[in-house]
Amino acid sequence: MTFKSDIDIAQEATPEVINKIADKLNIDQEYIENYGKYKAKIDYNLLSEMKNTPDAKLILVTAINPTPAGEGKTTTTVGLGDALMHIGKKTVIALREPSLGPVFGVKGGAAGGGYAQVIPMEDINLHFTGDLHAVGVANNLIAAMLDNHVYQGNELDIDVRRVTWKRCVDMNDRQLRFITDGLGGKANGMPREDGFDITVASEIMAILCLSSDLEDLKKRVERIIVGYTRKGDPVTAGAIKAQGAVAALLKDALKPNLVQTLEHTPAFIHGGPFANIAHGCNSVMATKMAMKLADYVVTEAGFGADLGAEKFFDIKCRLSGLVPNAVVIVATVRALKSHGGVAKADLNQENLAALKKGIPNLLKHVENVTQNFGLPAVVAINRFHADTEAELALIEEECKKLGVNVALSEVWGQGGAGGVKLAQEVLRLIDNEENKFKFAYDLNLPIKEKIKTIATKIYGADGVDFVGQSSQEIENLEKIGCGGLPICMAKTQYSLSDDAKKLGRPDNFRISIRGVKVSAGAGFIVALTGDIMTLPGLPKVPAAEKIDVDNTGKISGLF
Repeated sequence: MTFKSDIDIAQEATPEVINKIADKLNIDQEYIENYGKYKAKIDYNLLSEMKNTPDAKLILVTAINPTPAGEGKTTTTVGLGDALMHIGKKTVIALREPSLGPVFGVKGGAAGGGYAQVIPMEDINLHFTGDLHAVGVANNLIAAMLDNHVYQGNELDIDVRRVTWKRCVDMNDRQLRFITDGLGGKANGMPREDGFDITVASEIMAILCLSSDLEDLKKRVERIIVGYTRKGDPVTAGAIKAQGAVAALLKDALKPNLVQTLEHTPAFIHGGPFANIAHGCNSVMATKMAMKLADYVVTEAGFGADLGAEKFFDIKCRLSGLVPNAVVIVATVRALKSHGGVAKADLNQENLAALKKGIPNLLKHVENVTQNFGLPAVVAINRFHADTEAELALIEEECKKLGVNVALSEVWGQGGAGGVKLAQEVLRLIDNEENKFKFAYDLNLPIKEKIKTIATKIYGADGVDFVGQSSQEIENLEKIGCGGLPICMAKTQYSLSDDAKKLGRPDNFRISIRGVKVSAGAGFIVALTGDIMTLPGLPKVPAAEKIDVDNTGKISGLF
């Protein structure tokens, strides 16, 4: 059987001009800023104009822990939005922007797949409207101003050994994780140890995604802690007078981006924090704008529910006041067999024993969503042609033991028409099931207790080990008044544990915390677990090797 590639399907599509998509949402032309024919930014002032408009129902799409077999979370999100439009529901999709790191690395793009994609796929996966460039430049402006302050006399008495602000680059480049800069003599700055994070893990990206307006963004930038004085007092971006210039760089990036699906469903794609090392959700502004323009909004959170969904609930919802009405948990038969120990080459063969061994990973995510967060949920099985009826029946049987229905999603091959059953189940959940939404932990708990609660309740760990300087770092954060912030766990996406090799639903494990830092502007504390890196590297055979462009400008190899 031969299948068209995602990029071939996207390039064969006939998109509507973006103003027609905006017309579907009754957006006045004065709020539309066109970026060519098929992309536009929507002025954030539209939100204040619509403040009295009732909010749409909010649907979150999450997934099991990802595997090399693929899960199709973004594909399901896009397909569900199209399916809701199929059955007459005014719907908008809200997604994150892809990072160039995974586009050229292992994961590829983040525009969906098959006949459930957002377009223009190439633009979205590459430079799009320049938001990630703006975030990177804003981040590096703070770094430049900080080092310049030290060079020009260091009036604030900054301890160069305790500079916490890193530079960033939107590329998987392990060579830049740890560097020494300022070499070459006095004219070239103060020599010090430094490093880079990937742009989508930067605090500036988190601030962009959590700000309610431009003034809020400026205040958040002002609160960023960039380092400490020789006396141990925190130094902020406001102290080096960076907030105004940073806000100026981000004023256009703060405006949500409007595009469309293959079936012309409106889609906001805005902000792109990773979920394994950042908070993993698209911008609050785009989500709220979507909720004023439609009756239903379908959004997603990155990676598995242990990361993206937990952060969506405990960070994004907590800081924004949003409450989801229903949750979709995406899985595939292939991925669950992978969690059961089957090699990728053998995933197309029926294997009920391996499937039964892998299903507990899905069930733990179901338990978290329905019991620990109190939300109605449905499991969406993203169907592959090799899935057998016996395998599908086994998943359905196990999920029903937890009181959760299973809906087959065939949007990859059929577009919205293949997601109608899933859409109908989501509507049933919203209309008929009780919503008892709650957070996983109380903000007033000490930092260590909040971390332990996430590790034991959400991951299923036996406990937490605080190693290295992490206990001292936590003590310092509580001393400077940051103890009441939510936690953003930086952890491998491949396992419920902090060991990527522990698949399925591991037991008898502990989470190791090797570092803790504050993102005071974003409003959360980052806890680094295991060997997680804040700047990934390229694989042995990066996706970049297969990407090309011909003389007409047509790109190939993107996926």
